[in-house]
Amino acid sequence: MERTTDNHPAPRLTVMFRIPWDNWNLIKQMSKRAIVGRYRGSIIGLAWTLLYPILMLSVYTFVFSVIFNARWPNLGQSRFEFATVLFAGMIIHALFAECLVTSPGLIVGNTQYVKKVVFPLEILPWVTICNALFQALMSTTVLLIFLACIHFKINWTVVLIPFVIAPLVILAVGVSWYLASIGVFIRDVGQVAAILATVLLFLSPIFYSVDALPEAFRSYIYVNPLTFIIEQFRAVVIWGKAPNWVGLAVYACISTVVAWSGLAWFQRTRRGFADVL
Repeated sequence: MERTTDNHPAPRLTVMFRIPWDNWNLIKQMSKRAIVGRYRGSIIGLAWTLLYPILMLSVYTFVFSVIFNARWPNLGQSRFEFATVLFAGMIIHALFAECLVTSPGLIVGNTQYVKKVVFPLEILPWVTICNALFQALMSTTVLLIFLACIHFKINWTVVLIPFVIAPLVILAVGVSWYLASIGVFIRDVGQVAAILATVLLFLSPIFYSVDALPEAFRSYIYVNPLTFIIEQFRAVVIWGKAPNWVGLAVYACISTVVAWSGLAWFQRTRRGFADVL
């Protein structure tokens, strides 16, 4: 793996994509260990990865459809419609929030790897991403089964989900590299990240539609990196529409720049990790 040096302070763009490729077996092993370890000692173990989204979807359906009688604009009057739209938004938020909240403690919580020169610390954010993607996959599976039960079909556009999620994954890795590095030197960043995750929950179009906002505020909500991906995810999963390919391409380009700069920052600052820890 290429390292940055004083003469080459920034990695080549290809290095960013080679990190998960060259270290895939290690990432897979660490991700598997983290996923299994999360549920070790529980009675039903990994079954929680499916039971939890089922319980949450049931709660959303009851609270918003039965108690609040909520309806999403331009959708039918089925009491289940709002719950599915809300749950789809929650899947995307949970994916990004998991990386946001976990990243500041990645290096601090894995000090045994810091002084191992041969260990690629850059893969730790990818391990977090894999864990978040696994839970997102389980939640999406539950959502698709629920949609099949209420509509008796699943839209073919669900095969496009990876294309919708990929730009967000790249962005999340870049943000994770930044936060993992900063978290070593400023421990308060962990609390800030947790607050930001909650703020994103309410500033994303999860509980409400973008069309429900006053027109003067609609353009500002797209500053939120989750807004566009949430809308595209709903389009391919719930409404059976093709995503906005141009928008995804632009999003992917911006995400790549963020990830590349995040990796450059991480590699530039990692030489100080051992001194601080």
